[in-house]
Amino acid sequence: MEYTTLGSTGMKVSKICLGGMSFGTENEVHEWILEEEESREIIERAIDLGINFFDTANAYSMGESERILGDVLGEYDRDEQVVATKVFFPTNLFSEEDDPRANASGLSRKTIEQELENSLDRLGMDTVDLYQIHRWDDDTPIEETLGALDDAVRRNQVRYIGASSMWAHQFQAALRASDRLGQERFVTMQNHYNLVYREEEREMLPLCEREGIGSIPWSPLARGFLTRPHEEFATTERSREEADSNQERHEIFRSGGGEEINERVEELAAEKGVTMAQIALAWVLHQDAVDAPIVGTTSVEHLEDAVEALEIDLSDSDLEYLEEPYEPVPIAGHE
Repeated sequence: MEYTTLGSTGMKVSKICLGGMSFGTENEVHEWILEEEESREIIERAIDLGINFFDTANAYSMGESERILGDVLGEYDRDEQVVATKVFFPTNLFSEEDDPRANASGLSRKTIEQELENSLDRLGMDTVDLYQIHRWDDDTPIEETLGALDDAVRRNQVRYIGASSMWAHQFQAALRASDRLGQERFVTMQNHYNLVYREEEREMLPLCEREGIGSIPWSPLARGFLTRPHEEFATTERSREEADSNQERHEIFRSGGGEEINERVEELAAEKGVTMAQIALAWVLHQDAVDAPIVGTTSVEHLEDAVEALEIDLSDSDLEYLEEPYEPVPIAGHE
């Protein structure tokens, strides 16, 4: 395993972050969610491989992802782990039923404080290393959100705070508000970024580099689009679900040169004797602005493949060949 410094924090994290969206309880929205025993197998193998960075959220499987992750990590040395979770969406995000709680979502002080307590309880931890806002909240002044997060750091419930997909001007406003108020700053940005969705290169990634913000992108494999030939995409349970439920996003991946990029990934993978997923992940790992992509998986085999991608060397000509067909696409991932 290789390690890097997360943004300007000085904290060392593995260059692969294990995402926890697939851990929990199978539900009517995501039938590919792993039950506890299978989730445990993946988390334990990740630790064996040297991964020390784990990302989850209160909204994943109604909090079950946090509970399972916390139960497994509690059997290991907590000092070696970097655990991140998130707040904004209701815990029943992936359920067909509405959450009856008036303050179940958003970024008000009340929501942040109650959801943080619940997350810490499920994780079995007194302090979470990185607490992230899952999205931007148009209904709550950023000053209120930052005040609640700053207080959480001062109470030692949170070590660092981070943000996720939003417009660069919103992120810049949040950073300036923190500076003006003398409060904790966001130290990470968890944004949507991969070989067929590179709109973050226009504003967000340059902003992160200038401000010393660590980038930990989600969906580095474009929700599976870059893991197999595009004409064979809907061949697994998860990919069929993705094709149906996220049709608009997959159309974005296919547009802007996406199908040709997919074909070039396939060609380069065959040339190097590796998988398409490894080439796509290696491309993300070669980007200077990226600290650690978040990799979600439902199998130990795919996890091991992801770690092996760290060993793949892409030349400048390889990178240029993969990138050349890309054209601008509509913004996706802020919703």
